[in-house]
Amino acid sequence: MEFISLGKSNLLVSKNSFGAMSLDCKEIESFGGEADEKACAIVHHAYSGGMNFFDTSHSSPVCEKRMGDALHGIRQNVIIATKTSSQSAAEIRRDLNESLFALETDFIDLYQIENPLIVPLKDGSDGIYNEMLTLKEKGIIRHIGIATEDYELVKQAVECGLYETVQFPFSMISPDSVAELVRLCEKNDVGCIAMQPLNGGIVNNIPLAFGFFQQYENVVPVWGAHTDEELQQILYFNDHPIVIDDEFKKEVEKVRLFFN
Repeated sequence: MEFISLGKSNLLVSKNSFGAMSLDCKEIESFGGEADEKACAIVHHAYSGGMNFFDTSHSSPVCEKRMGDALHGIRQNVIIATKTSSQSAAEIRRDLNESLFALETDFIDLYQIENPLIVPLKDGSDGIYNEMLTLKEKGIIRHIGIATEDYELVKQAVECGLYETVQFPFSMISPDSVAELVRLCEKNDVGCIAMQPLNGGIVNNIPLAFGFFQQYENVVPVWGAHTDEELQQILYFNDHPIVIDDEFKKEVEKVRLFFN
């Protein structure tokens, strides 16, 4: 597994990482009373395959709890990211305490503000960013990021210099303007995390999708595997990189034109 530094945070994360928001998907829930065990097995599979960066969100307590259970005993070997959509300092403290309990940890490596209405700034009237700084000074969170689907908010977060990482939708069928955000992250040394690397399941050609991300050295896709088989494909292509030649680029362009 290749590891890269996640922007100015200097977190050394696996180039291909695990998006735990899929741990309550219908494929896992179909196991009924064994769903928790199945989710744990998938996380362990990702870890044994070399992934060390696991991303989730307080918006899905089930996913946080299942990820916490799965990482119990190996917490010191992994990097945990979660998110809060709180709109005040008090709500952030509440969400964080619940996330720490669910994830069975004393600190969060990367704490992300999720889908904010505006980019929280230092000394802002909402108190959000200052609360994040206070939590960072106490060591309860180690690094601060933003996760949003809003193009302009991502751009502002990157350019303001206050955030160490940004997470936004990016896949092989994203418009060219999104690739500009990726380049902006690289220019400003901001960690770039790609959510929905399969565009929410619209893209089903994993080899093409995987090869697409090989072309972006500063991007960390968080793959939300729904099954062991899907995760195995991702891990396989991590160990057997796709050949990026003219034929590959033609195939990617064909898919892009179909969806755009």
